[in-house]
Amino acid sequence: MKKRQSKVRFIAQSAMIAALYILLTTVAHLFGLDSGVIQIRISEALVALLFFTPAAIPGLTIGCLLSNILSGCLILDILFGTLATLIGCVLGYLLRKYKYAVLIPNIISNTIIVPFVLKYAYSFPGSLWYFMITVGLGEVLSCAVLGAFLLKALEKQGKYIFESTN
Repeated sequence: MKKRQSKVRFIAQSAMIAALYILLTTVAHLFGLDSGVIQIRISEALVALLFFTPAAIPGLTIGCLLSNILSGCLILDILFGTLATLIGCVLGYLLRKYKYAVLIPNIISNTIIVPFVLKYAYSFPGSLWYFMITVGLGEVLSCAVLGAFLLKALEKQGKYIFESTN
C-alpha cells in the first residue's frame, strides 16, 4: 500500500508542477516574455523543485511540452525546447546534493539548444551568439535569480511538502 501511495504522490506532484509551469508560462505569454529572441519564462524558476523531488523532472518536461503546444510553437521548438528542458532537469536532479547547482544545467541546455531553434526553425535575424546571449540571460534571470529565491523560500518546508518522493 505504501508503494502505491508513493507512486500516486509522485504522479500528483508531477501533474501539479506541470500545471504550475503552464500557468506561469501563460502569464509570461500575456506579457510577450515566453518566446522569441528575448524570452524570460518565469516558469523556469521551478527547476528549483529538482532539489526536493524527482517528480519535478516529468512535471517540468511535460509542462514545457504542453506550454509550447498551447502557445502555438513550431514543431521543432516543441521537440527541441522540451528536450532542452528534459536534459536540464535530469542533470539538475543529479546535482541536487549541491543545492543551488540544480539551477545551472537548465540554463546551459536552453542556452545551447534554443538559439538553434530560433535561428533555423523561426529564421529570426541575428547570429547564434546573439541568441545564446539573449536566451542565456533570460534563463539566468528565470532559473538562477527567481529559482534561487524559490529554493530559499522552500528551504525549510520543502522536505515536508515533497516527502516520500526522493
